[in-house]
Amino acid sequence: ATVNLRALTSWVGIARLFAIVLSCLAFSLVASTGHFGGPYGTWCMFTWCFCFIVTLLVLLLELLELYPMLPLSWDDFTSAFSMLAALMVFTSSVVFPSTFISGPCNTNLCARQAVATTASCLCFLAYAVEVSLTRAKPGDISSFLSTVPGLLKVFEAYVACLIFSLLDGYNGEPGLMWCVAVYSICFIFTLLIIVFTIGRCLTYIPCPLEKMMVGYNFLALLMYLTATVLWPLYSFRGRSRPDPCGPNCWWNKRLGVTFLTIFNLIAYLVDLVYSTRMVFV
Repeated sequence: ATVNLRALTSWVGIARLFAIVLSCLAFSLVASTGHFGGPYGTWCMFTWCFCFIVTLLVLLLELLELYPMLPLSWDDFTSAFSMLAALMVFTSSVVFPSTFISGPCNTNLCARQAVATTASCLCFLAYAVEVSLTRAKPGDISSFLSTVPGLLKVFEAYVACLIFSLLDGYNGEPGLMWCVAVYSICFIFTLLIIVFTIGRCLTYIPCPLEKMMVGYNFLALLMYLTATVLWPLYSFRGRSRPDPCGPNCWWNKRLGVTFLTIFNLIAYLVDLVYSTRMVFV
C-alpha cells in the first residue's frame, strides 16, 4: 500500500474529515447523556455511528490507495454513500431535537443535547458539500450515481424506507394496499439499480440501459401519481384527526406518508426529465 496524502488535503477529503469529527461528537455527546432510548433515539445513534465508521473506512482506503482492490465501482459507491449519509444525518438532525429537547434548555443534559444537534446539522452540511464536490459535471457520465439521476435514485430509495417505517394499519383497504405495492415495487427496482451500478453488473443487462431507465422512471412516475391520489383518499376519508394525537398517532403517520409520497413523486418526475435529456439530448 502507498500513502496518498491528497485523500486528506483535497476539498473532498477535508469535508470527510469534518464529517468524521462531527458525527463522532454527536454520538459521543448523546451517549454521555444516556437519554436516547426508543426507536427514534436508536435510529439517530445508529445514523451517527454508521456514518462515522463508513466515512472513516472510505478515508483510510483512499489514503492507503487500497480501494482499487475492491470488486466494485468506487466512485459510484462513494457518491451513493455520501448522498445516503446526508439524508440520514439530515433526518436525525430533525428527529433528535424534536423528540428529546423540549421547553427551556437550562440544564447540563439539555446543553449537551443541543450541542449534539448542532454537530449533527454541521455534519449534514459536510456531507452535502461532499455530494456537491463529487457530483458529475454536465456531460460526464463515467460514474452514474454521481449524476443527478443517480443521486435521485438514492433519494427515492431512502424516502421509500421512511415511508415503510410509517406504514401502519393498511390491511383490508384495497386502495392502501395498492399504494404499499407501489412503494415496494419502486423501492426494489430502484435498489437493484443502485446495487447493480456499484457492483458493475449493469453491462450484463441485454437491453439498452439508458432507454430502460427512461421507461422505468416513466412507469414509476405513473405509479406514484396513483399513490399520491389514493393514499390520502383512503386514509382520511370520513376520519378526522384524533384529539389528542401523540407522536405514534395513526393520523400523523399517514399524513407523513402522504407528504413523503409527494416528495418521491417530484423526485421521479425530475429523474425522468434528467434521464430523458441524458438519452435523447
